[in-house]
Amino acid sequence: MQFLKHLLKKKGETSFENQIKNVLGIKPSNSLLYRTALSHRSVKETADENNERLEYLGDAVLSAIVADYLFKRYPYKGEGFLTEMRSKMVNRQQLNDIALKMGLKKLTFYNKFDNSLKGSQIFGNTLEALVGAVYLDKGYVKTSNWVLKQIVIPHMFVDDLELIDINLKNKLIGWANKNGKILAFDLVQEKMEGSRRLFTINAVLDGEMLSQGKGYNKKDASQVAAQLAVEKLGL
Repeated sequence: MQFLKHLLKKKGETSFENQIKNVLGIKPSNSLLYRTALSHRSVKETADENNERLEYLGDAVLSAIVADYLFKRYPYKGEGFLTEMRSKMVNRQQLNDIALKMGLKKLTFYNKFDNSLKGSQIFGNTLEALVGAVYLDKGYVKTSNWVLKQIVIPHMFVDDLELIDINLKNKLIGWANKNGKILAFDLVQEKMEGSRRLFTINAVLDGEMLSQGKGYNKKDASQVAAQLAVEKLGL
């Protein structure tokens, strides 16, 4: 009986490791790290079981890898350009979109019955947590190679991002003023998501909601709302 339990447990671990390898292209040495990285606080409340600590670590590691990548890619560009490009590459909406394209939604453990999570960016947060897990599991050099191969090269189209005006909010305001429209960015919700405050801001055009953005500060939330509004308007 004990042997059967051990066999089933081993089979479950192998299955999970295969899922990770198929989606992330990396074989875990420490499966527990990846389970933690994939566990949202809606199913695991304690700090040592959910992914918030790993998300914090992964955010810093990802930012450093992207900064290094940009520094080497653009040897003659100034600090302002590099900072703007990094912001374009690691903003919340971008990371959430990449996480969904990578297939992280089917791997993430979260409360699927919690309606408040449906429009949130938990999969982008999960991606950051996984970067933290890979870093602890494999070290910085292998993590950097993995991020470039699995995230930056296939999903962050740097040449296209270079052409995008990061301050889409100003662009949208300019368009509204030019066309006699009344545009406002309204804070509609401010709540705690784990240890951080999450802001929800609506872009409102002539009294009607045009788009909605979420972020861990008002500026990021406004930029996400502006980006979605610009896409919706075809600007």
